[in-house]
Amino acid sequence: MEGRSFNVKVAEKLQDIQSQIQAACQKAGRQPDEVKIIAVTKYVSVERAQEALEAGLIHLGENRDEGLLEKWDKLTGEPVWHFIGSLQSRKVKNIIDKVSYIHSLDRLSLANEIDKRAGKPINCFVQVNVSGEESKHGLSPEEVVSFVEQLAKYEKIVICGLMTMAPLTDNEDLLRSCFKQLKQLQKEVQSKRLPHAPCTELSMGMSNDYQIAIEEGATMVRIGTALVGE
Repeated sequence: MEGRSFNVKVAEKLQDIQSQIQAACQKAGRQPDEVKIIAVTKYVSVERAQEALEAGLIHLGENRDEGLLEKWDKLTGEPVWHFIGSLQSRKVKNIIDKVSYIHSLDRLSLANEIDKRAGKPINCFVQVNVSGEESKHGLSPEEVVSFVEQLAKYEKIVICGLMTMAPLTDNEDLLRSCFKQLKQLQKEVQSKRLPHAPCTELSMGMSNDYQIAIEEGATMVRIGTALVGE
């Protein structure tokens, strides 16, 4: 019974988050089905990740290859895996045949390794350091369009969108500014009409700011603490 009540809690959290997403979409004149929830399971057990799947979540996100491989082996069901952390080139081979999305493409050496190792085209997000914080990975906004253009030579890479991590702050104006900049960059990439870079997705927003991100155009929100806990 204990396991069942634990799962109900996940379902309740999901219900609350879906209500918040619906409200944010309504405020922005969007439809809730335009937004996918990625349950970030990097800090939780295999059992907790399994409960997330049983609560109806499909998209799971991990930021370490070890965590992804452990859950890959033990979870039942068919989650869609997102690698959301900084990815070292030497670790690409460990996860490339298991993930549907990589959210952290930020250098040509990594693109080269993905292209070399992938058995099929991989949806990649270009990671952008919009806030300019030294602690964060990613390209500067000024580098993005040129970088995306250079990726045309890689047959196994599809640039499905852009990703950013906003500062950890309660300053709503600062958060909105970061998300608006990423949305503007998306429009710039789309205007190039590059076959390898449809750039239809925006991966932005986490537990503390996903409502604001959705109001500014997020199509994927990466939610951990507020959904599956620490």
